[in-house]
Amino acid sequence: MKKINLILTTFFASSILTASQHIELGDGWLLGGDIRSGWVGYDYQNPPPGDANINRGHTDSKGIYLMPKISIITPTIAGFHAKITGAGATDFGINDPDYASRTFVFGSDAKPYAILQEAYLTYDKNKNHLLIGAEEFSTPMIDTDDWYMLANTFQLAYYTNTMLEYNKFTFGYFYKMAGVWDSGADGTNYHSMSDASFVSVKDKKNADDSGVIFGEYQFKNSSHNLQIWNYYATDLYNTLFIQYDYTNKTNFLNYDFGLQLINFKEVGALADNDYSEIDYSLYSVRFDGSFDMGIDFATGIAKYTDGKGQNETLGAWGGYPYFANGMIFHFFEAGSLQNTASYKAQIGYKFSDEHWLGFRHTYWDLDPKYSKSSQGKPQDEMIMYGIRYSYNSGSGAYFTGTYEYVDLDNEPSTFSLRLIGGYKF
Repeated sequence: MKKINLILTTFFASSILTASQHIELGDGWLLGGDIRSGWVGYDYQNPPPGDANINRGHTDSKGIYLMPKISIITPTIAGFHAKITGAGATDFGINDPDYASRTFVFGSDAKPYAILQEAYLTYDKNKNHLLIGAEEFSTPMIDTDDWYMLANTFQLAYYTNTMLEYNKFTFGYFYKMAGVWDSGADGTNYHSMSDASFVSVKDKKNADDSGVIFGEYQFKNSSHNLQIWNYYATDLYNTLFIQYDYTNKTNFLNYDFGLQLINFKEVGALADNDYSEIDYSLYSVRFDGSFDMGIDFATGIAKYTDGKGQNETLGAWGGYPYFANGMIFHFFEAGSLQNTASYKAQIGYKFSDEHWLGFRHTYWDLDPKYSKSSQGKPQDEMIMYGIRYSYNSGSGAYFTGTYEYVDLDNEPSTFSLRLIGGYKF
């Protein structure tokens, strides 16, 4: 009982603390951190040890966790500075290990762990930015995905140039990744990008610990934002990401109209064999907006072509830039998304600068030719209902509570509840 009270006290206290971002240690040295805790639960109507014929064998999972993260940032000298971040995860031994298979907090050994989350040297001067080391780095298709217990982190090197007004150029190389939620390997340790991918074990072996070469061009002014990213995962697959957003404001409405194309195509050793097949595109459109009185909305439509490879690519390395997904569950529950269309409608209300409440409905028009249940029955549709409350104090404290329900053809209904709060300094 004392252990439970300790975690609950940490969890709820994180929502009321107030302080400035970063603590000054003197002479330009800074101390930062993120003390995060939360409870997560996933109900697949399949209690442990689980039945492989129910929801693809996913078993009910739940647990409460504490994830501390502490950073030290050096002074900036001639444009250079460094950062070191240590992080860890623990449940103080109170969770039932039989219900830990899909909480995605611990690694394969289901034990608490610690990791060197960041350790990098960066140069930032005259609109030139260069970094080498381990960083929580975000791009559309390879991302920190910091909506869960602990963000993804990457060992990488990259250079960004913004010397031309409205224009941004970036190129670099992802070498390794850590992150339990989004890695296809044991995310409590750094693994090569090929090992952390979602392709077959044989394809990972053929890729021989290869990384991902990437480049970006962005044009952005007050109304137009064009992003073009390309990611070349050696001997795995190439990902082309193009997105255009037009933002504007009327007398009562701020809005964003967006178009998106993502193409996945196998390359190198993966293309030379038949273990994994990757060759499809995703086309999406969205229209989001917010009114001055606090009401906001978000809509999205997405269409997947009938090529293969969705299970091997979607969500890999933490990238979730998709316009028409659920709040927690995305595409993982359906048998296949070949030739699928999805439709999202969301309504929200911002009570103040700190509080927001929203409801989302996502409908998936599955192709029963490709999408099958655990028992091989055709699936025509998947429906997701989600509700989220978020709190951000602006002084460091935050909290997000999310509930989502999934109704999928020929599978028992599932739901998830995630309550995650913390304090950043």
